[in-house]
Amino acid sequence: MTGIHAVTAHAHAPALGSPLAHGVGSRHDLPLSPFYAYAGAFAALLVSFLALGLLWSSSRFRGDLAGRPLPAALQRVADAPVTRTALPVLGATAALVVLLHLLLGPDDPDRNPAPGALYVLLWVGLVPASLLLGPVWRLLNPLRALHALRPPRSPRPLPAALGIRPAAAGLLLFTWLELVAPGNTSSSTLLIALTVHTGVQLLGAARYGDRWFAHADPFEVYSSLLARLSPLGRRADGRLVLRSPFHGLDSTPQTPGLVATVCVLLGSTAYDGLSDNPRWITTLQTSSLGPTSTATLGLLAAVALAAACYGLCAGALRLMNPAVTTPLTSFAHSLLPIALGYLVAHYFSLLVTEGPRTVIMAAGTDNALAPAPFLGPAGLATLQVVAIVTGHVLGVVAAHDRSVRLFPPHRAVAGQLPLFALMIAYTLGGIGLLIA
Repeated sequence: MTGIHAVTAHAHAPALGSPLAHGVGSRHDLPLSPFYAYAGAFAALLVSFLALGLLWSSSRFRGDLAGRPLPAALQRVADAPVTRTALPVLGATAALVVLLHLLLGPDDPDRNPAPGALYVLLWVGLVPASLLLGPVWRLLNPLRALHALRPPRSPRPLPAALGIRPAAAGLLLFTWLELVAPGNTSSSTLLIALTVHTGVQLLGAARYGDRWFAHADPFEVYSSLLARLSPLGRRADGRLVLRSPFHGLDSTPQTPGLVATVCVLLGSTAYDGLSDNPRWITTLQTSSLGPTSTATLGLLAAVALAAACYGLCAGALRLMNPAVTTPLTSFAHSLLPIALGYLVAHYFSLLVTEGPRTVIMAAGTDNALAPAPFLGPAGLATLQVVAIVTGHVLGVVAAHDRSVRLFPPHRAVAGQLPLFALMIAYTLGGIGLLIA
């Protein structure tokens, strides 16, 4: 995230938290022309939509059937028992270090690396890690390691309707903790949050087995969804392959809760951008409900708005082609690149400044200074806009390929006009939050 950033809650809202990180300048000082930003974004989307309509008449993505196999030696290393054992141990060790810092370290985010480890290295760091390496948190998840010490003998089957809805709820709660909760960098608050998270996950796994984590652990689901855009993947036959990210995106399971999860990611990053707006800061400070309640309602409203826009789009798709019985889940995968674009735009500067500072503090240096950013305001503004526009263009491509697969040929282009309108609305809204 750019601007004078507090990782968990912004410095301009002291009732909601304390500052932990500082980005590159204030967002409102970024040297970005609104006209060129909006015009460039609209042109990119329009050109890509028209080009796809003229040149892309049949589905080209093959999901988990596609990919070029990696060398067998690399596959053996990736699947070796020692690898599968070492990675959970590494994750558990890191979790133990964070826990010790919370229990024994100073209750000061400028001297204790635990808040940065959670809000920066885990939450933000999972984005590049999952894009480069695949669903890494599934292998590092320390709760899986704890569960493996005493797995249930006869786990119950997961309800079919469960999907990843528990993970969507967990992500919403985490983003509330990050963006809204008062005292969200204090050791006591983080210990309570981690205790509740650990208890819920281990109780669920004790009932349903380790399959529970893939459906309910918010960080594991978050990492797995982002990994759909990784060039590394698994084919249906289990082979480790290199593939176009579009194939991985196309293989996203249409599971219950997918729409909710993606809308939480979209809405929370939208609220993160809104929280830097001076008018919203004034609203928080003057609201009769108090800053925490008002911020909570703002976060929920942002998520609800993202979901409502997509719901209206899906309804229009259903009216235009009744044969598409599940438009909500059929096109939900096309929102993932958009969510990724928002995440990069909002959190890039945080990762490259606060990430190294957190590591330095963990090594024993108190009050470590964040390194100087290697992008100035102009470069950061360009990166933000490019990230948002690229995410939407990728979303248009993914939606078009699914459209030509599901719609009759004569309706393939017209049938996705609601999706195109949604992409434009999301793009303009995302850029608006950057430059407002």
